Amino acid sequence: MMLAGTAHAQQATPAEPAPAVDQAGTSAVPPQDNVTTLGEVRAIKPEDDQPLDLYRFKNPVQAAPNRFSKNWSEPPTPEQVGMSGGYVMMGIVYGVTKAAQGLNKLTGGPDQIQSAIARPPPELSEDERQRAAEYCAANGCTAPER
Repeated sequence: MMLAGTAHAQQATPAEPAPAVDQAGTSAVPPQDNVTTLGEVRAIKPEDDQPLDLYRFKNPVQAAPNRFSKNWSEPPTPEQVGMSGGYVMMGIVYGVTKAAQGLNKLTGGPDQIQSAIARPPPELSEDERQRAAEYCAANGCTAPER
């Protein structure tokens, strides 16, 4: 008797009947009004391009930039050293760069990287202002003022 009860419990339950379909191929079941849809999902690119390492230590303290941040640079990794030609080549490039900066300072030449300087807006001559006023009077726009 117990074996019969176990065998009966293991049998699959009958599936729900399929919705009735008329000859036109449309469902005879009325549409549901309470259909739940998902909202918009956006994938955000991580801040660093490193692969996700769940066991990597991530410092919870983020120090704000200060006066020492400008002059401090991290030492290159062995991979970066290898990609840039080794320590000897990096030293040569560093020395040439410093020599060029010193020579530039001695000769009084402009820096290699210069900040942008905005120029003043262009001024219209009296004749150009007169023509602009006449054009705007005919076409219904506002003429530039002095």
